[in-house]
Amino acid sequence: MPTTGPDKAAAAPAADIPGDMAQTRAILDSVFVGIVTVNSGGIEWMNGSAQRMFGGDLSRFAGQPISVVATPDPFHPLRREPQWFELGPGQNETFECRLKALDGREFWVVANIVATREGDVRKLTVAFLDIDSRRLAEQSIAQARSSLQRMVETAPMAIALFDARRFGLLQHNRMAALLLGRMLPGSGLTFREDDAVVLDGRQPGAELGPDILRCLQQAQNGSDGVWAELQRGQPPRHRVWDARFVLIPKADGLHDQILLVASDVTQQRIAEQARLDAAIGQREMLVKEVHHRIKNNLQGVAGLLQQSAQANPAAAAALSEAAGQVHAIAQVHGLQVGGEGPLRLWDVIQSIAGSVQRMFGRDIVCTLLEPSASDFMLPENESIPVALVLNELFTNAIKHSPASQPVHCHLDAWPPTGQAETGAGLRLAIVNTGQLRTGFDLHSVRTGVSGLSLVRALLPGRGAELSLTDADAAHVSATLLLSAPCVYRVSGAESPRSRP
Repeated sequence: MPTTGPDKAAAAPAADIPGDMAQTRAILDSVFVGIVTVNSGGIEWMNGSAQRMFGGDLSRFAGQPISVVATPDPFHPLRREPQWFELGPGQNETFECRLKALDGREFWVVANIVATREGDVRKLTVAFLDIDSRRLAEQSIAQARSSLQRMVETAPMAIALFDARRFGLLQHNRMAALLLGRMLPGSGLTFREDDAVVLDGRQPGAELGPDILRCLQQAQNGSDGVWAELQRGQPPRHRVWDARFVLIPKADGLHDQILLVASDVTQQRIAEQARLDAAIGQREMLVKEVHHRIKNNLQGVAGLLQQSAQANPAAAAALSEAAGQVHAIAQVHGLQVGGEGPLRLWDVIQSIAGSVQRMFGRDIVCTLLEPSASDFMLPENESIPVALVLNELFTNAIKHSPASQPVHCHLDAWPPTGQAETGAGLRLAIVNTGQLRTGFDLHSVRTGVSGLSLVRALLPGRGAELSLTDADAAHVSATLLLSAPCVYRVSGAESPRSRP
């Protein structure tokens, strides 16, 4: 069967073609699909679309084998032309291949070959549909998908996709594996066919952790998205993730999905905490410096008052009392140098007692009867009034007791053990040797600027109660009952500078 050389009969003028065939060819000439008929001598006829595809008219291809437009590939489908003539009537074969036009242009087509018979003559009708644009589009889409997949996989953020019904994990990248604490079978981006797959024999969502599961549930019920800061691991080797959960509605009856995008912000949080710690440290340093300077200035003022008392015997008592009060305030600021915030009441008591001891040269013995009583704190706004009250009570006890006898200070829990709300407050007792005058009434003490009248004026309005009684026939006790909000208790493990 010849496959080369022109077939003069095939190139016969249209006038020699029967009328029905001419009509058929006229119709086929108007379609956009390339139509080529081939007989044993080669190409017999081509419509206009085929001629445009091949880059030449019928005279350039008549009598040539159909493989004349095949690319150099030795296994090109068009090189199987002899086999097609063995197809039975009505049988066809469809395939995709690349063609090469006379002008050198290569393009993709879908070819459909049908074997026909006219009498004893076998012919082939080949239809070519140009799919080069579609192929280029598919290739571009495939490249874009591949590029997107590489970008997702290498992205410096966690990306994961969940089924919105049962929170099954559908897809995740390596960073998401760090966040979720697992890596599904395979490497890189992981796809699952079943969007409700059970992972490791457990219900979907069970292995994600309560924080992620809670965010998925919130995202499932809203369209605005859910933001959360997630922490994995324990400090200092922990990771902090800034995560966003977004519901993705699906059309055409498909199930909704939830997209998780999270960034590792561990270093940012560490830097922020470092800046905050530095700012707090600087502020504490400045506060300590201010308290230190105030203490020094107050001690200077107290020194001037004592010098004035020595130079003016007539006003010595009043000036010495004022110097003691200034010393008491200075002691509070001295304690504040050790750190800002509330002060332990027991520290204030010991500090004021030491200051009064040094001023009068008398012994004051402070005893902590209940260890838990040392856990009580003074609010900042009560520290100076309470310090002045303690200063006056210690001073008063020293003034009204023999020089040879020490003053005792006891701090205990109140109410005492065994009563309701045991240890809810404190009982401070300052005991000195002596007796109250007959008919003494604390409430009848006249208002003034010194002694018990000053104590009554400075005593906090809530949570503080003072009584002055004969402890026995030879001792007087000034008892101060303190409770919230004048004082409050913190646990032993808690920072003494922080409120509960």
